[in-house]
Amino acid sequence: MASQLKNLSDFSHTTVPDGAAYKIAIAVAEWNAEVTGSLYKGALETLLKHGVKEENIISLAVPGSFELTGAAEILLKKHADLDAVICLGCVIQGETRHFDFICDAIGNGITQVGIKYSKPVIFGVLTTNDLQQALDRSGGKHGNKGDEAAFTAIKMAHFLHTA
Repeated sequence: MASQLKNLSDFSHTTVPDGAAYKIAIAVAEWNAEVTGSLYKGALETLLKHGVKEENIISLAVPGSFELTGAAEILLKKHADLDAVICLGCVIQGETRHFDFICDAIGNGITQVGIKYSKPVIFGVLTTNDLQQALDRSGGKHGNKGDEAAFTAIKMAHFLHTA
C-alpha cells in the first residue's frame, strides 16, 4: 500500500497562493475529538502560515461529522463574504453499516452545499478503519489531512476569484 511509504500531506510540488484576501470558515466535529482537534490545529496553522488573517477565520464546533453539511450551509447563508468552508471530522468504521450511510451522506452533502452556493466546501473528513489510521492521518506518520484541507481551501478560494 502506497500510503505506508510516505507522508501524504506533502505539498512541496505545488504553489499555495497568498491567503491574505480570503475569509475562510472551519467547521469541526467534536466526536473523535483527539483526532478532530489535531485536524483543526493543522488547518488553522496552515491558514495562518499562508497569510489568512486571524480575523478572517471563523471557527465553529458541531457535535459530529454528520452535522458538518448543515454547518457549512448555515455558515454560507449567514456569511455571504466567505471564500471557502473547511469541514473537519472523523468517522471510524464500526460493526454496523452506520459508517457507510454516514460517510455517504457527509460526502454528498458537502458537495451539494458547495454547488448550491458556488463556493468551495472542503471535505476534510477522515473515513478510517480504526483509530490508529485516523491518528496517522491527523498529525501522525501520514501527515495531517487538516493541513491538506487548508491548502485546498486557499487554492480553491484563489480559483473562485481568478476563474
